[in-house]
Amino acid sequence: MFVHQVLKHAKPSVFSLITSSAIVFLIYADGVIYQDSLHSAAKTEIPEKLQLHNNRTTKTIKSTLVDINFRSIQEKKDEAERQNHYTLVAPFNATEEERKAWFREQLHHFKILKSNNLTQQFHARVLGFLGRACEAQFFMTWISPAGFFGGRELLSVETIFKSHPNACLVILSRTLDTRHGYRILKPLHDRGFKVQAMAPDLSFLVKRTPAESWFHELKKGKKDPGEIPLSQNLSNLIRLAVLYKYGGIYIDTDFIIIKPLIGLRNSIGAQSTSLGSHWTRLNNAVLIFDMKHPLLHRFIREFALTFDGNKWGHNGPYLVSRVIKRLRKRHDFNFTILPPKAFYPVDWNKITGFFTKPKTQSESRWVKAKLLQLSGKNTFGIHLWNKRSSRLTIEEGSVIERLVSNYCVICNHQ
Repeated sequence: MFVHQVLKHAKPSVFSLITSSAIVFLIYADGVIYQDSLHSAAKTEIPEKLQLHNNRTTKTIKSTLVDINFRSIQEKKDEAERQNHYTLVAPFNATEEERKAWFREQLHHFKILKSNNLTQQFHARVLGFLGRACEAQFFMTWISPAGFFGGRELLSVETIFKSHPNACLVILSRTLDTRHGYRILKPLHDRGFKVQAMAPDLSFLVKRTPAESWFHELKKGKKDPGEIPLSQNLSNLIRLAVLYKYGGIYIDTDFIIIKPLIGLRNSIGAQSTSLGSHWTRLNNAVLIFDMKHPLLHRFIREFALTFDGNKWGHNGPYLVSRVIKRLRKRHDFNFTILPPKAFYPVDWNKITGFFTKPKTQSESRWVKAKLLQLSGKNTFGIHLWNKRSSRLTIEEGSVIERLVSNYCVICNHQ
């Protein structure tokens, strides 16, 4: 009787002790395994080790309490990332000197500018990953918090593998090169697709390029970051630098591929043309170039010489347009300008209609006509203009919903 009473009173304490121990064990084990994966990153062993860990955890402990605890920890991390992301923008209407002073005070928060043990393995990791019999090598950038990488972004990734099932995709991102990021990409890993998030080392990427000294000055806080988020402008530089170092295909995370791109080489797309079919603006949402292509070198030099963080597009679409316009009809650079229908068949101010459900027979015919137009042999994809469409819902029966159904591989998007 005495033993029974002791055990009866002890049950809550024992349960609490077991639960607490399980939580501590999981957090410790997750940290140990993740740190171990960083040391073997060059061998791209992260997925296998994490998979083994997840299997052991599932079989050993199935506590709902532990799962809730992990989610709450991750939610807190995501919220902290979001707050940090939004605060790293210079004060509005500040002078150049005031922005520089603010930037110097905030430099320690700009982790993307710093090198660490993980980023210093970037080159070895890329070479190891791209040596896995890649049908084509793709690159994306993601500088926002991992929690912002949602269904729309995954859709862009999926369309790469729908058209290029044996391609390799490197997502240059510190926030996705984490346990959280791995879990986001895990559905693609589970289906055998070769995708890896890797924290880039910007010092390495710009080394021996025209942007090396500019970046060195930026890290010292001697450059004006501008009013536009610096991360957005650095994304423009990163895509140029990674293609210059390795060659391949860069696409934005709001681009849907509908036809294979491997037949294209040293190509950039026009966003708009004049009545005489002469391009009026180019865009850098899709770039396809060989390693060390001279045009990429010109782009990087232009970035360093004319950087302006206060003008939207100045360091991106307008930059590539300026450089190529100055080249005029020179043929020694060996590149192709594709017409708008190749990558930008829909202008940014008309994209809303592509998300809308047809409500009449006339609108249904319009949807069919647009889908037929997009299926043309010279259209390779569609830019969704995320700045304009990110808050739109993909409505049933819309052009985008039909494209999602046709070109996704996981097909679980909103």
